[in-house]
Amino acid sequence: MIESDTIKLLRECDAGVKMGVASIDGVLDYVHDGDLKKRLSDCRDEHDRLKDEMQALLERCHDDGKEPNPMARSMSWLKTNAKLVMDESDETIADLMTDGCNMGVKSLSRYLNQYKAADGKSKDFAKRLIQLEEKLAADIRDYL
Repeated sequence: MIESDTIKLLRECDAGVKMGVASIDGVLDYVHDGDLKKRLSDCRDEHDRLKDEMQALLERCHDDGKEPNPMARSMSWLKTNAKLVMDESDETIADLMTDGCNMGVKSLSRYLNQYKAADGKSKDFAKRLIQLEEKLAADIRDYL
């Protein structure tokens, strides 16, 4: 059971990291403010570091990970592009990213509670990813 929960939690974290990278990549070209762009780029870099660490954890479990849900990815893309067509402001970008961070925190927290038998390393990883999402949401509040 522990191994099963560990792999399931790591897969969800993997999908979350990939979704975070894709979301940030989707808005970076629209950012006007240099500080906001740096905050988003730094967060994207941290997601990349976590993605590399995630791959090592998954390889240790002999697993390939998980791609984000195609429907969730499509809906995110549609929402982002629809909002940016209407208003390419940094406020819109901060709003979109805050919504994404909040959804990520909610989902990852749910999985952390669902897969209680996961090992300590995978739980710590999920908590670090949650903290990264919470930090980005807090860091960009001034742009809302």
